[in-house]
Amino acid sequence: MKLQRQSKILQLIEQYDIETQMELTEYLIRAGFDTTQATVSRDIKELRLVKTASKSGRNKYAAATGQAETGFSGRLRTIFREGVLSYDYAQNIVVIKTMPGLASAACSALDGMHLADVVGTIAGDDTGFLVLRTTESAHAFCDDLKKMLE
Repeated sequence: MKLQRQSKILQLIEQYDIETQMELTEYLIRAGFDTTQATVSRDIKELRLVKTASKSGRNKYAAATGQAETGFSGRLRTIFREGVLSYDYAQNIVVIKTMPGLASAACSALDGMHLADVVGTIAGDDTGFLVLRTTESAHAFCDDLKKMLE
């Protein structure tokens, strides 16, 4: 449940300008998670979320940036190791199969990394599609996933 809750947190902060732990807790409760502000506080710390300025100038939670282009943060690595069931590519499209409910968080985390070769992502419940610039970059991305999941 913790992994799914933290994945949902990543999805929510990508979708909404969430300013406080209480606000994030309310979003999670509306999404069906039985959680408390104290649990959300621990999740924020584990996910290493930071406060940044939103377009309106107010503060909001965001995933930390500044990672190497092909690097994965420790938490993202954990989400992938525990949630990704399989992956493959066809030409420049990578398909990632995840446990139910985790594809959106996985794609959101990848979007937040601003990888140069990833044009965009689309996520369903348990499947994520990544469009990469070339077949070679899709192959290299899958190689990186393989190393990370070993």
